[in-house]
Amino acid sequence: MISIIAAIANHNAIGAGNRLLCHLPNDLKRFRQLTTGHTVMMGRKTFESLPRGALPNRTNAVITRNAQASFDGCETFDNLPDAINAHRHEDELFIIGGAQIYEQAIGLAGKLYITRVHHTFDEADVFFPEIDAGDWELTEQNMFSTDDNHRYPYTFKVFLRKKNIKN
Repeated sequence: MISIIAAIANHNAIGAGNRLLCHLPNDLKRFRQLTTGHTVMMGRKTFESLPRGALPNRTNAVITRNAQASFDGCETFDNLPDAINAHRHEDELFIIGGAQIYEQAIGLAGKLYITRVHHTFDEADVFFPEIDAGDWELTEQNMFSTDDNHRYPYTFKVFLRKKNIKN
């Protein structure tokens, strides 16, 4: 199963200046719980945005066009299909960004773990691709209000692909 995991604000915004739009501790906790023990695949810019480098207790795969690139604690691939093929035996692979990798993976994914952040970030400069609602069935949804640790309301959503994976 190829799964995409992303925090998406209004207007499909996912980032600004090579960083996340906001800090939601429960989203980070959910991300860690879901991805630990699995392979996470990301583009170079997403890897470079990680504050401590490779994510622990996960196989990290970085997709980059630079054939000479090397990233500590990571496998490196020059395209997403090769990265997926190298891990095809695994139960679930996670695509964790950025926008170009999400765009390539959306047609291959069978599951989406989305944190919908209910706020508009004017500074956003990176966006998630459009999700065709006809292709996906919402199977889980949990809404949360603001609190002392969460400045913005958010909703955890899980979608499963309704029909065959696109080519």
